[in-house]
Amino acid sequence: QVQLMESGGGSVQAGGSLSLSCTGSPYHTGTSCMAWFRQAPGKEREGVAAIYTIGGHTYYYDSVKDRFTISQHMRENTKYLQMNSLRPEDTGMYYCAAGPSSACKRQFVRTDFTYWGQGTQVTVSS
Repeated sequence: QVQLMESGGGSVQAGGSLSLSCTGSPYHTGTSCMAWFRQAPGKEREGVAAIYTIGGHTYYYDSVKDRFTISQHMRENTKYLQMNSLRPEDTGMYYCAAGPSSACKRQFVRTDFTYWGQGTQVTVSS
């Protein structure tokens, strides 16, 4: 059973930065694609960034390009999301997700991801 645990959420003013971490079980083929999703109150969960565990190729949702960076530390089984220039519309619960490599090909289709963390709250005030 793959377990994912997020940390690093919090409250920040617009323009500020936060760094999220996702620690999980050791790599296997079922976790070849790791991603961050977010969900604002009353809205659908949306993909933010994704990374191939092997090779490190990354993908970003358009609204976070050039502001967010997804990265990984393989030996520590940890994925990161560095968020800069935060905006109030970035507010939401942020989830770490893992799935097979095919999940990264379609990037942000929620049902492609098998494993999910419990989420960490990010609040950006104006």
